[in-house]
Amino acid sequence: MAQQHLDPKDPAAEVVTGDALAAYLRTQATEFLRALRLHRETGGAGGGAPARDRSGVGENGAKESVDAARALRRSARRISGSLHTFRPLLDPGWSEEMRPELAWLSGTLGLEHACEARLDRLLLALHRLSGAAVLPAQAIDAAVAAGAPVAVKNTSGPATAAPERGNLTVGAAKAGALLERQLTLARTRAHSTALQALGSSRFHAVADKVAVLASEVPLTPGAPTADLRPLAAAAEERLTDAIVALPLVVAGHPYNAEALVHGLSPDPAPHPQDGPWHQVRLLLRLHRYAQETLHGGKLPVDARLLTAGQALNRHRDASEAAAAAAQAARTPRIAPATAYALGVLHADQRHEVEAARYAFQQAWQMQTVSAP
Repeated sequence: MAQQHLDPKDPAAEVVTGDALAAYLRTQATEFLRALRLHRETGGAGGGAPARDRSGVGENGAKESVDAARALRRSARRISGSLHTFRPLLDPGWSEEMRPELAWLSGTLGLEHACEARLDRLLLALHRLSGAAVLPAQAIDAAVAAGAPVAVKNTSGPATAAPERGNLTVGAAKAGALLERQLTLARTRAHSTALQALGSSRFHAVADKVAVLASEVPLTPGAPTADLRPLAAAAEERLTDAIVALPLVVAGHPYNAEALVHGLSPDPAPHPQDGPWHQVRLLLRLHRYAQETLHGGKLPVDARLLTAGQALNRHRDASEAAAAAAQAARTPRIAPATAYALGVLHADQRHEVEAARYAFQQAWQMQTVSAP
C-alpha cells in the first residue's frame, strides 16, 4: 500500500497548521533534553574504546550512554530538518542560526559510531572474502584482527571457534590489522572530539536554545494558522526530482563496472558517483520528518519507503567502507599482498554499493507503480 499523503490540493483533507509544527518541535526538544540528562548521568561512558573492550565501565552504563548519544543525534536531526522544511513559518534569524549548530552537533556525535561500524563491516568482509567462517557482525572486533579465536554459531552442531588469524591469508590478516589501527585511531579521535564538543560553550549555547524551544517555538505571526501541507509537499517534490536525476538505468543492473574506475586511484576525492545518492538519502530523511510532523509525530507505515531508506543507508555504509579500504591501500610501504587484499576489499564494498543502488531502484519502482 502506498503511503497516505495529506494532499494540500484535496479540499476534503484535514488542514495541518503551524500549531502541529510547534508541537512537534517541542516534543523533539524535550527528547533532546531527556537524552542529554541521561548522557550526563552515565558520564558519557559510551566511548574511548569499543564497547566490547571497555574495562571499568558497566555494560548497562555503556549501553545507556550510547543510546543517549544516539537519541541526541536523532532529536537534533529532526529539529534541524524541520527548521529547513518549514523555515517560512519560523523566525528566520533564529532558525538560520540554529540549523548549522544542530548539524554540527549531530555530525560530531555520529563520527565515533561510524568508525566502529565501518571497522566491523570491513573485518566481516575480510573474513568472508578470505574464506573464513562468516561471523555475526557483533562478533567482528579488534580481537579478530589480533588473532583471538571467536565463538560462532554452527547450525549443524555445537558452537565452534572461528579460524585464527594464521588461517587467514597473510594479506588479509595484515590488511585487517592495518584497518584496525587506522579506524581505532580515528574512533579515539572522534570520541575526544565529541567530549570536547559536549563540554564546549558552543554546545551549551545550543542546549540552552533547545531548552527554550521545549516551551516556546519562535513561529512567525501567521504560522499558527498556516497550512503545513504545501511545504511538506515541496519537500517530497525535491526528493522526487533528485531521484529522477539519478542514473537509475545504471542502477538497474546489479553490477556497474564504472563504479570501480576511480576506486584506488591516487586521488582521495570522494567517488564521483556517490554524491547524488547521498543527497537523495538526506532528502528522503527530510521527507520522513515532514510526514512525521503532519501526522503528529507518528510516521505512517510504508514498507516500500522503509526499504528504500534501508537501501540508501547500506549505500552510505558501503561507500564509506570502500573509501576507508582505498585510503588504507594508499598507506606508504605496505606489502604487495596487503595492498592486494585491500584492493579486493575495496572492490567488494563497491559491489555492495551497486547492490544497494539496485535494491533502492527496485523499491522505488514498486512504490511508483503502486501509487494511485
